[in-house]
Amino acid sequence: MSKAVVLLSGGLDSTTVLAYALSQGYEVIPLTVGYGQRHSRELDSARSVVRHYGLRQHIVMDLDLSFLRGSALTSKEVEVPLHDSPEGIGDEIPVTYVPARNIILLSLAAGLCETEGGDAIFIGANAIDFSGYPDCRPEFFEAYEKVLQVGTKAGVEGRPIRVEAPILRMSKAEIVRLGTELKAPLHLTWSCYNGGEKACGHCDSCLLRLKGFRDNDLQDPVPYEDRA
Repeated sequence: MSKAVVLLSGGLDSTTVLAYALSQGYEVIPLTVGYGQRHSRELDSARSVVRHYGLRQHIVMDLDLSFLRGSALTSKEVEVPLHDSPEGIGDEIPVTYVPARNIILLSLAAGLCETEGGDAIFIGANAIDFSGYPDCRPEFFEAYEKVLQVGTKAGVEGRPIRVEAPILRMSKAEIVRLGTELKAPLHLTWSCYNGGEKACGHCDSCLLRLKGFRDNDLQDPVPYEDRA
């Protein structure tokens, strides 16, 4: 059985990708990174998702990126933007962008994948209904695969690690549909940029998630303070 490392944040997208990797027959090693984000709710969700699937291995690590100042996700001095509709999301790179986050996370995943003799890294990046992050675009992943080809032992020996982004070109509605079809535990996931007992319903992530469920005529199973 082929092995794959799945970057699991605990959100809708990464959980759907985990379900997809399992459906493709991979032995999955989830990797969850606490990077100094505003809250730990995502990390709790990731653990719940792993328990749901009964996976024997789950790597959870802390790597505080809060020194990368200026992002609303790693600095409580920067407010998370709130909106009433998803219109315009992704037109500009927002203040929730964390510099080089996916470069860092993919590098950690690549090291783990090579150590475990894995074939692929799965990541829940999306370039359709997304916040506009530059490290969620197809050209970024194409370039990063080339880095792995020349910068790892596996790559130099002709066994390059693949970067799989199966939902990269899907709308949020398509992602919700895929997760539902795969019976992914979407009720355990957390996407809101703000912490709390309930999702805020007005940050970019909440608005895109709600739109995805609404476009499928489905009710998002997680609780919200206000469903915009």
